[in-house]
Amino acid sequence: MITNFINQEIADFSVNAYHNGDVTSVTKKDTLGKWGVYFFYPADFSFVCPTELGDLADHYIDFQKANTEIYSVSEDSEFVHKAWAEATDIIAKIKYPMLADPAGKLARFFNVLDEEAGLAFRAVFIVNPEGQIQSYTINNMGIGRNAEEILRTLEAAQFVSEHGDRVCPANWHPGEDTITPSLDLVGKL
Repeated sequence: MITNFINQEIADFSVNAYHNGDVTSVTKKDTLGKWGVYFFYPADFSFVCPTELGDLADHYIDFQKANTEIYSVSEDSEFVHKAWAEATDIIAKIKYPMLADPAGKLARFFNVLDEEAGLAFRAVFIVNPEGQIQSYTINNMGIGRNAEEILRTLEAAQFVSEHGDRVCPANWHPGEDTITPSLDLVGKL
């Protein structure tokens, strides 16, 4: 079992998805070449989950501008995703793929499956275009997440990837000052 995911390559996978009114499949190969946000959540037709997925939907264009695809993932089937989108206005506005992981293969690879409950913990994995994990957070079931912070973290990961000699301080946003590590800065920040 992987205990630290940073720079680990995601496993090969092929899952069904509900996307823009259709059932389709998504493979690892399909996700390469652009940044990806794998957004695990416990279950469709639940309580915190639609608030998070709706928040991501509201910011989806910002993720697209950052050359990034969002993949929401739960242990529900693609048919449950479809039913949820048809029953709930918040979910109906989603334009990103909703991955179906009823066998738990993705959740087990990312080590976010609560085996006893059969549900995924709330987890975010930011993956570079080569398929390597650059950032991740895992929350317990009742702790919701914020799309703006996920986007900020993604943008910082992209900046560091492009400018390896500079790093991003707390609360950094694109266009703000970064830090170039050096001996001259030791003890001065």
